[in-house]
Amino acid sequence: MFPAASLLTTLLLALSIAASPVEVRNSPVTLPIARRLNTSGGTINLLQHDQSRDSTLSRRTGSITVTNDAVSYIADVGVGSPATTYYLIVDTGSSNTWVGADTKYVKTSTSVDTDEPVAVDYGSGSFTGTEYTDTVTLGDGLTITAQSIGVAATSTGFTGVDGILGIGPLILTEGTLTDEPDTTIPTVTDNLYSQGIISEIVVGVSFEPTTTESDANGELTFGGVDATRYTGTLAYTPLTTTEPASYYWGINESITYGTTTILAETAGIVDTGTTLILLASNAYDEYKSATGATLDESTGLLRITTTQYSALKDLNFVVGSNTYTLTANAQIWPRSLNTYIGGTTNYVYLVVNDLGTPSGEGLDFINGYTFLERFYAVFDTTNSQVGFATTAYTDATTN
Repeated sequence: MFPAASLLTTLLLALSIAASPVEVRNSPVTLPIARRLNTSGGTINLLQHDQSRDSTLSRRTGSITVTNDAVSYIADVGVGSPATTYYLIVDTGSSNTWVGADTKYVKTSTSVDTDEPVAVDYGSGSFTGTEYTDTVTLGDGLTITAQSIGVAATSTGFTGVDGILGIGPLILTEGTLTDEPDTTIPTVTDNLYSQGIISEIVVGVSFEPTTTESDANGELTFGGVDATRYTGTLAYTPLTTTEPASYYWGINESITYGTTTILAETAGIVDTGTTLILLASNAYDEYKSATGATLDESTGLLRITTTQYSALKDLNFVVGSNTYTLTANAQIWPRSLNTYIGGTTNYVYLVVNDLGTPSGEGLDFINGYTFLERFYAVFDTTNSQVGFATTAYTDATTN
């Protein structure tokens, strides 16, 4: 999820190990994240949600479990003392943490009103309100004091959740304090580091495919990575310098369908807050043509026949010298969840769709969470890099 604004206790292994974050094999603290399908407002148009989000683009360890809600991953976050629990979307594409969209903010002895107005426009939603500082608890051993949070007075596009846990780059907070447009706000990850709770500004993200409306199958690891969550070797790529992708968790990659290149090496971003995999329009057109897919008017997604599904080739994401392959099954929406997106039970829908702009714009792809469900990802601010590894679910056939 991207704001329109100027838009996871360990030691280093050794400096000689090419800037690799610490591996946490027996993480002492877990923060679950859960994927839940929110249909309180009716069926979900995934493409409209993701393209609206994209349209605003301008530029020691502890782990928590997160819930897969089929459209976004949700973390249970405590704010205040005693803490009130809020259900927040886990978002690497924005950096403000805020509450109050559904469950209203509860002031306690740790609440401090800064009297600063705050606002963020995400394209697919927005909020305006007031900045507070408060105690934020992500899990056992992951308690931050005096964390800046937004308290929403108004919000749109956040039915069924309370706000956002923003874990994007610091620069994305610039301009969100409307009376101080040049000011940035330390993120939860920044403050975990500055308060000595973690030893690196690193977040490891583990997602898994799901076939149910709600599934607590995800994990965030702050300050390092959880080696029990991936099977291959983590490989890192530097953050891109191409704008506007460089304002986010931006990387360079090329994409092939089978052996045919559909997107030459270019800049784009990795984003937990986007559901689909979005490609520049020319690459999308090539993918659509190669797969024989047709546009399904009910869902906005590409649809293929079962015969075409059987013939679907691998979709390969080439990052540096490494290739990350989405199998045929990884390229389709979970069929058990078709009706929740306005689809038909037995149809086969693809999770690759149109970014809405041609390549060469400086942000030519978004690897959303349907990509991240198949690969472990590391968002490493300390070393300015993003890492990927295969998991037990890379080749899963559950969809």
